[in-house]
Amino acid sequence: MNETQSQTKTRNQTVLISGGSVAGPTLAYWLHHHGFTPTVVERAPRLRDGGYAVDFRGEALDVLDRMGLLEGIRALDTEMGDAALVDAEGRQYATLPAAVFAGDLEVLKGDLTRMLYEATREDVEYVFGDSIASLEQDEDGVLVSFEHGAPRRFDLVVGADGLHSRTRALAFGPEDEFIRHLGIYTAIFNLDNYLGLKNTGHLYAAPGKAANVFTARDNTEARAAFHFAADHLEYDRRDPASHRRIVAERFAGEGWEVPRLLKEMDTAQEFFFDSNAQVEMDTYSAGRIVLLGDAGYCAGPTSGRGTSQALIGAYVLAGELATRDGDHTAAFAAYEQQMRPYVAEHQALGREGAERFFMPAPTQEILDMLAANAPGNTRTEPVRLPDYIPAAAA
Repeated sequence: MNETQSQTKTRNQTVLISGGSVAGPTLAYWLHHHGFTPTVVERAPRLRDGGYAVDFRGEALDVLDRMGLLEGIRALDTEMGDAALVDAEGRQYATLPAAVFAGDLEVLKGDLTRMLYEATREDVEYVFGDSIASLEQDEDGVLVSFEHGAPRRFDLVVGADGLHSRTRALAFGPEDEFIRHLGIYTAIFNLDNYLGLKNTGHLYAAPGKAANVFTARDNTEARAAFHFAADHLEYDRRDPASHRRIVAERFAGEGWEVPRLLKEMDTAQEFFFDSNAQVEMDTYSAGRIVLLGDAGYCAGPTSGRGTSQALIGAYVLAGELATRDGDHTAAFAAYEQQMRPYVAEHQALGREGAERFFMPAPTQEILDMLAANAPGNTRTEPVRLPDYIPAAAA
């Protein structure tokens, strides 16, 4: 522990973070950096390796750099080039420039999660295979009961547990009060690169539907996705078999590689299915409990900014707690004030992206125009990263 950390007072020192994907481990890193004692609880029994590629823009790169991880993340860049748009017979009719779908830097989410874990595992307690069951807070802390482990008491609790946050439900109410559906459902899964693609992808579109395949990990693997337009669907979120049936029914009879991809989906070891949605809340905190990333202000996959928001939000939240000597009321208010403009901008991008997601087969001229106006070329970033100094050190 450096001198700055050793001078940090212990008020609100212990922090439970629910969620071990991106936001949670990043927050744990910065809390430890500022002298706090974070614990991360993750429902999954081990690190999640699945998921699609995620990209970074703007100040998110600065956060990675300040963590000493930027060069390591760059080494994992997918180096994805332009992608081919194909028809039902597999004929290419246009080229989708990489600038449309990739940020300044793009890596597989599983690779990012693993790097964040490796950067924090020696200094942070991780509890896998468990989740929060109840929260009881008072003036001095929060009593947390778990699905499997014994109850424990923490000074603060952070919900970094995604769109369907259990922490949010316990502290704020049912998710239906906060979720805005964007009218798109997505299934993502891993498979062999049987098409022999090299740093590229193929995309197929039909009215209200799209399927794509992109290479991964130096072309040794691939990731595929099915997207379809639909109003809010009722289904069991913890029943992957029903998710696969929903997708198969939607894409039955489609051309290109869809029949083969549906078979690959049935046997995929890593499979994810969910709606594209946003989270809108009047406040990110309730007493000693605060939300981070998608749990509090999901912008939706169509924004291309979810991972960047998670990284920046974690940096700001930890920094505000340190600057205010652990005064959670003041820190949470300052954190929310900093993040609100950033979130509003990116949620607007998410809604715009959803509206044009299933546009008719575009001409090359339109695709080139989209590339010229991609977020990476036109971004405005309301958040500027402060250099946080703990109050005791200051």
